[in-house]
Amino acid sequence: MSIVRPFKALRPKKDIIEDFSCPPYDVLEESEVKEIVSKKPENFLRVTRAEVDFKDYVDPHSDEVYKKASENLKNFESNGVLIQDEKPSYYIYRETWRGKSQTGIFATVSVDEYDEGLIKKHELTREEKEDDRTRHITTLSAQTGPVFLTFKSDDDIKMLLNESAEIGKKIADFVDENTVKHELWIIDNDEQVIKIKESFEKLDALYIADGHHRAAASSRTRQLRMKNNPNHDGKEEYNYFLAAIFPHDELRVLDYNRIVKSLNNMEFDDFINDLKDKFVVSKLETEEFSPKKLHEYGMYFEGTWYKLEAKEDIIDLSDPVKELDVYILQEYLLNPLLNIKDPRKDKNIHFIGGIKGIKTLENWVDNEGWSIAFSMFPTPLEQLINVADENKIMPPKSTWFEPKLRSGLLIHKI
Repeated sequence: MSIVRPFKALRPKKDIIEDFSCPPYDVLEESEVKEIVSKKPENFLRVTRAEVDFKDYVDPHSDEVYKKASENLKNFESNGVLIQDEKPSYYIYRETWRGKSQTGIFATVSVDEYDEGLIKKHELTREEKEDDRTRHITTLSAQTGPVFLTFKSDDDIKMLLNESAEIGKKIADFVDENTVKHELWIIDNDEQVIKIKESFEKLDALYIADGHHRAAASSRTRQLRMKNNPNHDGKEEYNYFLAAIFPHDELRVLDYNRIVKSLNNMEFDDFINDLKDKFVVSKLETEEFSPKKLHEYGMYFEGTWYKLEAKEDIIDLSDPVKELDVYILQEYLLNPLLNIKDPRKDKNIHFIGGIKGIKTLENWVDNEGWSIAFSMFPTPLEQLINVADENKIMPPKSTWFEPKLRSGLLIHKI
């Protein structure tokens, strides 16, 4: 059973939603945040990245920054920029990008189900990032960004979501700076709300696609609030967290590529010879190369592309982690040959989302002082689900989702 619950959203008025909303807090550089807020002072980044209101030397994780975020949220509400829906509702959310749409739903989901493993994880979290999101949620008494969830695609639910959009009231329709079209409908019809609620109850599980730290922070927040509430009964809003939920077969995963600073004091010819023990290596004449299938990699060095194909004896199809391309590259190339043992911390490796294109990899090698680049085949959603179903953890930087979920469309007050 999956509890997918309607809620009373705090949201911007329709006529300002385009300028108010923003990209997720963790995909923008500081300079980009400043530029957006300078042009749009009533932008949600003043809540999600409140350090923009301070001098550069102020620590973005200081108490004053979290307090400023809370103050800005309250001001947006008191000034009428944000309005509170009076009735618990669902919100159908459709993103269209490069000719493909994904239609999902904004709702709140159960912290209990997350804690019990019915909302399944595939990624480790870092304590400092959990601390940041927990402080943000507790200081604001609000969840300002959704956890990105998916479910094993169900034709009945997909039909119901599209049907709901047709009968709902549209409250957003705009194209953002990255050419993504965002549409949002409010569903507050009692009959339709019940149909949606019951349709999700038949799902055995939901899966975190992105937002592990926000989910973990919501769980920690619930523990803090429960401890300080002698009248806790499990019905409080802090028992649920904001989520945007989509069928898995509508999501688009891009490649998540790797660049490496040095070859670990190896000569390239020696590196290639060692590489051939585990991979079939082909020198290419093409200008650039993106893998076309699983267990295939592109490698760029000194102006030349190579194709790598993992040999069958290093592909373990009996284990959902060990069959992943990112695992194979780490286990049989990055670690043993380049001495990159912990890619989360090693400064010899950097990760570049596929949205930036293959030419970006070439530029880092040709002009930015890096030695070698690897282009990856996108990790299929089915592999993510298989890993989560076995309660295992994917290697870091396994998936890059596009388009990103827009922030500032809906807020969940707890």
